[in-house]
Amino acid sequence: MSPRRIAAIAATLSLALGATACGGDEESASSGAPAAAAEKAAPKPVAQIDQLTGRSTSVKLDAGFVKALTSLKVTPGAVGDGKITKGGSAVFPITGGNVTYYEPGSVSPYVQSSINHDGSGLSLEAGGKKVELEDFVVDAGKSVLTGTVSVDGKEAAPAGTPLFFLDGRTLKPLEAKDNGTAVLQGTTVKLKQEAAELLNQTFEIDALEGGLEIGVATITVNTK
Repeated sequence: MSPRRIAAIAATLSLALGATACGGDEESASSGAPAAAAEKAAPKPVAQIDQLTGRSTSVKLDAGFVKALTSLKVTPGAVGDGKITKGGSAVFPITGGNVTYYEPGSVSPYVQSSINHDGSGLSLEAGGKKVELEDFVVDAGKSVLTGTVSVDGKEAAPAGTPLFFLDGRTLKPLEAKDNGTAVLQGTTVKLKQEAAELLNQTFEIDALEGGLEIGVATITVNTK
């Protein structure tokens, strides 16, 4: 793979999984562009992928999160095409999406993207109730993963509900593979307050809070 191709992939993917280079934490907000910038011609993206294809997003579940679920007698599972490996990772196939990367400071946000995971998700079951979080969409510009939520097969929250905060401060450099894929690892996945409140209400507990670390994410995408 040529250095130019690797650079283009790196520019595109460096924030594709919620990397928050333009915001240090969940409460950070992107600053607005100066008024004078509106008078300039619209900047062109540095890199752009209009249609993402496979492969997957996986989250290595944090030991503390697993321990918390065990103490609450909550059992995690996979939904649809998702799976949980013996090594303790939740894996969700990428089904499409897009990403556009601009030079930092030229537009706000300078990463605009979605990464779709239709037909898969994560389930949590306890006390005879089953919650399914699925059809994930990663919004890089907002550093958030959204999805739908159902309880015992009935919709409890519609598509677009914020579920997890994606903290890119722990992101590692992109690794390009010879097999035509690129791997981006290190984004820390944390529970959003909205999701914590819904789960607490469903399971009749008060132990879950926004900011609870769920695990560390790895995204693998096709580059050919």
